[in-house]
Amino acid sequence: MTKKEFVKLFFEKGEFESKADAERKLDAFLTTVEDVLNDGDDVNFIGWGKFEVAERAARLGRNPKTGEEIKIEAKKVVKFKAGKKLNDKVN
Repeated sequence: MTKKEFVKLFFEKGEFESKADAERKLDAFLTTVEDVLNDGDDVNFIGWGKFEVAERAARLGRNPKTGEEIKIEAKKVVKFKAGKKLNDKVN
């Protein structure tokens, strides 16, 4: 699903003045989640899921084309763990 399709569905399910209003509110939500994660905090929606930042250690990888070993730098990644309510609805 693209962002455009998501905004259309979000508009239909929510109470917004227009699709543009729904998109602005969605952008505000996503920006807020980004800001909280950048500050090093987790975003936890009890029963629905949790966004958190984790450290991925540096490691050696392999170029699949040449077989040459390459060093992969350490980095931060965003992880999402689905909550029980969300898992139950999906299953």
